[in-house]
Amino acid sequence: MTEPIVRVFPDRASLGYAAAADVAAQLRERLNYQDSVRMVFAAAPSQQETLDALAAEVGIDWTRVTAFQMDDYIGLPQDAPQRFGQWLRRAIFDRVPFKEVHLMRTDGDPDARAREYADLLAAEPIDLVCLGIGVNGHIAFNDPPVADFADPAAVKVVELDDTCRQQQVDDGCFPTFDDVPPRALTLTVPRLLDADHLFCVVPGQAKAEAVRRTLNDPIGEACPATALRTHPACVLYLDQDSAGELD
Repeated sequence: MTEPIVRVFPDRASLGYAAAADVAAQLRERLNYQDSVRMVFAAAPSQQETLDALAAEVGIDWTRVTAFQMDDYIGLPQDAPQRFGQWLRRAIFDRVPFKEVHLMRTDGDPDARAREYADLLAAEPIDLVCLGIGVNGHIAFNDPPVADFADPAAVKVVELDDTCRQQQVDDGCFPTFDDVPPRALTLTVPRLLDADHLFCVVPGQAKAEAVRRTLNDPIGEACPATALRTHPACVLYLDQDSAGELD
């Protein structure tokens, strides 16, 4: 088993710059020998510095890059500012000229929307994933109660656990716990791990316990991010705060 490469930086800004530089280098390299690149983005305040730096990188032919999002809420209007698709539009999707951006729809029948998005993902391999880790150890919206390392689905409807919903309030995305939708669509753990390269950006003291568990707990659904330790090409980017509970 190949353990993730762990890189620790003094602060969020230097973390974001380094992660973006690595993502950009991988994009340029792949675009030298591939016609196009397909990548998945997480939406969260923890990703802001990285996406700001990535949008400023030069020498990337974004017109050959197709973007997907990792998850989104069920029950919010498509144009609600709290939707992850809208957050990603502001953070990166509207800032560089992607070939295509596949926003996740959650109107209508959620199970049908999950199958539609899974089909879009399956059209060609996914090259890169930019993700984070939740305070409960989730990756995407695979919280411990619903994470399945052998999930047969690529995209599924999930119930969000209370810790996950509270994190959305603590991150400033919603005013109160009751404002956070209880259900979402998410890429599953196997679908995330099927990508070639994973760039996992995890700043902040609130994530320190989740980082410790990710790297030290037994691999299993009790801490979904432990699945990252099974991937052959995963880099974990930490700042001094999020690395605070590591030896």
